[in-house]
Amino acid sequence: MTEPNLEANVNTHSRPTDLRITDMRIACLRGLPMRTAILRIDTNQGLIGYGEIRDGASKTYALMLKSRIIGENPCNIDKIFRKIKQFGYHARQAGGVCGIEMALFDLAGKAYGVPAYQLLGGKFRDQVLCYCDTPSTNDAKEMGRRLKERMEMGFSYLKMDVGIQLVRDIPGALISPPDRLQSRDIMHSFTGIQLTDKGIAALCDYVETVRDIVGYEVPLAADHFGHIGLESCIRLGRALDKYTLAWYEDMIPWQFADQYARLSASVDTPICTGEDIYLKEGFKDLFEKRAIAVCHPDLATSGGLLETKKIGDYAQENGIAMAMHFAGSPVSCLANVHCAAATENFLVLENHSVDLPQWNDLITGLPNPLIENGHIRVPEKPGLGFDDLNEDMVREFLDPEESGYFEPTELWDREWSHDRLWS
Repeated sequence: MTEPNLEANVNTHSRPTDLRITDMRIACLRGLPMRTAILRIDTNQGLIGYGEIRDGASKTYALMLKSRIIGENPCNIDKIFRKIKQFGYHARQAGGVCGIEMALFDLAGKAYGVPAYQLLGGKFRDQVLCYCDTPSTNDAKEMGRRLKERMEMGFSYLKMDVGIQLVRDIPGALISPPDRLQSRDIMHSFTGIQLTDKGIAALCDYVETVRDIVGYEVPLAADHFGHIGLESCIRLGRALDKYTLAWYEDMIPWQFADQYARLSASVDTPICTGEDIYLKEGFKDLFEKRAIAVCHPDLATSGGLLETKKIGDYAQENGIAMAMHFAGSPVSCLANVHCAAATENFLVLENHSVDLPQWNDLITGLPNPLIENGHIRVPEKPGLGFDDLNEDMVREFLDPEESGYFEPTELWDREWSHDRLWS
C-alpha cells in the first residue's frame, strides 16, 4: 500500500516548524467609512499574514508589540496570544493584540494549507448571515424606505437606531440637566437625562411607522438609545416590546451587569451588549447573571478568533446567542466569518460598508461583492481565505495623516520592557 503524501496538503515552500516572524508593518486607512488599519506580518519563508486594528484604535497598540513577536513561530497562536494579551484592554485598547492574532491565524492557515475555521475545530455552516448598518434619519417613513431597500438588496436581518437623538427637537420629550444632552463623556447612569411619556410615545410612533413599512417577517434590531439611565431604558423598552424587535443593544454600559439583569427581567425583548468587552472573562457576570440574551463581541476587541470562539461557547453554555459586531475592512470581516462559521450559537454578523462598492475591491480572490443575498460564503482557501490585498485600491484609502503603504517600522524592533506578571 502506498504511503499517503502528507506534504501534498502543505504549502511546499513552507516548513511550519521552522516558520518565524521577521517583520510587522501597518497601513492606516480611512473612509471605509470608518478609520482602520491593516496589519501585515512577514516571515522567513515568504508567507505573509494580514490582520486588522479596529476602527478608532491607535496603530501604536500593535507597534509596541512588534519586538515581542519577532522570532516567534506564528503557528503557535495561543502561545503568542498569551504572551501579548496583557497589553490589551476593553474597547479600542485591544486593537493591537487582536490585529496580531488575526494575522497569526492567516499565517498558520497558509502554512498548513487549511482555512482558518479549521484551526478553530471546523465549521457549523457554509455561509454567514449578515445585517448592515443603515444611516439614521428623523423621518420614520424615510427610515422605513431605507430598510426596505436593504431587504430588496437581499438582507433578511435589519438594524436601526432608536434613541433620544430622534426626539431632541420635540418640546417636552426629554428632561435633562444643563448641557448633558451634548455630552458624550458621561456614562448613562450619571447623566440625569430622562425620557418623558411624550418622548416615549414619539419613539413608539417612529418604530411603528418603520414596522408598517418593513413588516414583521424580518428581524429588526435597535441600537443607539442615548445616554439615559436604567429607569428610562426600562420604560422605553416596555413601550417598544409590542413591536417585537430582535434586540435592544447597549442600552446601558456593559460594566453594569446587575443593571442589565434588572433590564432583562423588566422587558420582553432580548437584550444585547458586548462590542467593547475584552476576553471571555469580561462576559462572566453578564452570562452568569443571565443579564443578556444576545452577546455582541467585536472580534477586533474581544481577543481575536480563538478568544471570540471561546466567548461564543461560553455564551452557549448559558443559553445565550452570539451576534458579532464588526466595522472595518474585508480583512477583519473574513476573520469574523471564520469565527462565525466555527461557533454553533452564532446568530448574525454586522457590516458598515454595504453602501461603498470599493470596499469589496480591497482584496482579491473572493466573490465581488463579498456579501451576496445577505450572506457571506465561508472561504475554503488557506488562512483568512483571500488571495492578497489589492494594492492600488488600498492606496486609494490610505489615511493622509498617517504613514504610507506598509512602510518600515524598524524603530519598534528593540522596544522592550520586563513584561513578566509574576516574581
